[in-house]
This record gives sequence, structure tokens and C-alpha cells, in this order.
Amino acid sequence: MGLRERKKAETQAALSWAALRLTVERGLDNVKVEDIAEAAGVSPRTFNNYFSSKGEAIVARHLDRCLRIAEALRERPEEPLWDAITLAVLPQFEPDAAAAAHPVADAAQWAAGVRMMLAEPALQGEMLRAGAIAEAEIAAAVADRTGTDLKQDLYPHLVASAVMAATNAAMGHHLRTDPPVPVGCLIADALTRIAAGLPTP
Repeated sequence: MGLRERKKAETQAALSWAALRLTVERGLDNVKVEDIAEAAGVSPRTFNNYFSSKGEAIVARHLDRCLRIAEALRERPEEPLWDAITLAVLPQFEPDAAAAAHPVADAAQWAAGVRMMLAEPALQGEMLRAGAIAEAEIAAAVADRTGTDLKQDLYPHLVASAVMAATNAAMGHHLRTDPPVPVGCLIADALTRIAAGLPTP
């Protein structure tokens, strides 16, 4: 990635993180595009160059990391499929530079704010859209490495759906637990259970 592309990626990440953080703290209706741009250190016009709405900006971090799963899976062609999937997924849910630049002081308050944010119908729609985009990319990566056909075979779509279901279930459970169980541990557990055929506990 060249310097220009890296700068663009950093700006996009900063805007998305600012949108997420402000919405968790204030509620979706109490956050304006101008607030997000100011928190990220850019102009509202710059925000509009990257995102068409607050919801798109909020969900962009999740979409980016899910798309990176497909990229990482393509970089691990030799390992057994579910081992490669696990090793492709887990690094995407480690804290990133944008989040590290804005540490969360109160984890319980943050979790409560995220739960409220995710209850917003507008954001639920954006999450579904992002999930569908990411699932399609993961399915394509699975098809490439398994020699299956995206149009004719169920398998790559089933695997991609399972991966997205595992991450969504893990994130939901992370928000339910008190104290929160680390999301990486939950995702690893979920993927292990799926790879084993989801045996009864």
C-alpha cells in the first residue's frame, strides 16, 4: 500500500471510529456529521468523500475487518480450511490503531452504549448490508481455495455464513456477559465448535 492509500485508509478509520465512539457516548440522534468530522480532525466535506451517512461510517470498521478475513484467508492456501479461517478471523478482532488512539475509560458504560446503538433500526440495516458484502467476499475466498463454484455449489456460501454467524454470535455474547468475555476468545470458541460439527455441550 502506497503512502496516499495508507493516508486514505487512516482517515477512513479515524472517521469510522469517531462516528462509533460519539454514537455510543451520545446516541445516534445526538451526533452530527460535523461532530464526527471535528473528532477525526477533518472537514465535513472530507467526511462526505468517504461516507454517505453516519450509519455507513459507524459500520465501516466492522465491514473492513470482515473483508480482511477474506484477504487473510486467501493468504493461507496450504492449511486445513477451518484452521486457516480461525487464523484469518482472530487478528481482525484485536484492538487496532484507531481504537488505541481513543481508549475507552469505562468498559461497562461502553458496552451499554454499544447495545443501545445496535438497537437502532437504521444501524441494523447497515449491519445487514455490511454483513452481506463481507459474506460474499468470504464465500469467494472459500470457493477459490476449495475449487467449488460460487454459482453452483452451496458449500462456500454455507462456510461464509457460518463464519459471519460465529463472529456475530460472539460479539453479541461479549455484550451480554458481565464482566465482558473477550470477543477474541468467544470467536475462537465459536469457530472451534463449528469446525467440530457443533456437538451438544
